[in-house]
Amino acid sequence: MAALTLLSLLLLLLLPLSLLLCISFLIRPRPTKIPIKGRHVFITGGSSGIGLALARRAAAEGARVSILARNPKKLEEARDSIRLSTGIEISIFSADVRDFEAIKRAIDEAGPIDVLICNHGVFIPQELDSQDMNDVKFIVEINLMGTFHIIKAALPLMKNREDRRPASIALMSSQAGQVGIYGYTAYSASKFGLRGLGEALQQEVVADNIRVSLIFPPDTETPALLEENKIRPEITKIIAGSSSSMQADEVAEIALNGIQSGNFTVTCNFDGVMLSIATAGLSPQSSYVMAFVEVVAAGFMRLVALYFQWSWYGAIERWFAQKKRS
Repeated sequence: MAALTLLSLLLLLLLPLSLLLCISFLIRPRPTKIPIKGRHVFITGGSSGIGLALARRAAAEGARVSILARNPKKLEEARDSIRLSTGIEISIFSADVRDFEAIKRAIDEAGPIDVLICNHGVFIPQELDSQDMNDVKFIVEINLMGTFHIIKAALPLMKNREDRRPASIALMSSQAGQVGIYGYTAYSASKFGLRGLGEALQQEVVADNIRVSLIFPPDTETPALLEENKIRPEITKIIAGSSSSMQADEVAEIALNGIQSGNFTVTCNFDGVMLSIATAGLSPQSSYVMAFVEVVAAGFMRLVALYFQWSWYGAIERWFAQKKRS
């Protein structure tokens, strides 16, 4: 009887170890580190919010930093702010991400990039039924097409860089790029698009020792969020309220650590981790531990996801029922 119990315990131990061994063989791309000290980090949307926090942190860690945004005045203010807080000089470039030729000129002037962080983005929360199509196009053109422009302009120099150490292309998505949210039809579509872009791009650039990272922050306390909250539909507020917000500096720290670790999926809080497990699908995974967690927890996380959908749809039903009565 004791021998049987011991055998059962050994089998229980061997099962997860065998699974972990299998996963360690399967994961791709292989784990790597992306150094940033002394290297060129180029950040779009770098004049405020998460982008500015990323620029300040990268500069403090010894990177040569360039930031790009549309507003020249805000760029100058960002440069002065970083100089004041770190004593480090950064380069600034003014261009609209919708203008490929302007982006190409800026990147050619900035020089070869080692770490490209596509952080730009806009959101205008509104139900599609009442949203102007010009607003929809504006969101998609900046969030999705603008990212294509940046990467397309930067890739030739990145592929032919003299520094052959691992490089990185990071895309700033959103938790609304992991799950659709009421009132975010255009925004979620543009951020979901980044995932497809990132997954396919990673296959195209892995031979050039370039890693792709997708960053999924929750609501982040930035000037843009303050403006969004003024027009956010009430149901959106209820659903989005199920995930806590973060400060830009917190997101920047986690994002930069994830980029330097070569992670494809970079989550910023516990809700983001749950979403990443629930939506792992066919995304690349270079962490043995996270791959193991995704495999083991996938079924349970589907149950959790169904609970949240039940909660959100219940909130929508109650809202419209109340609206009809009033």
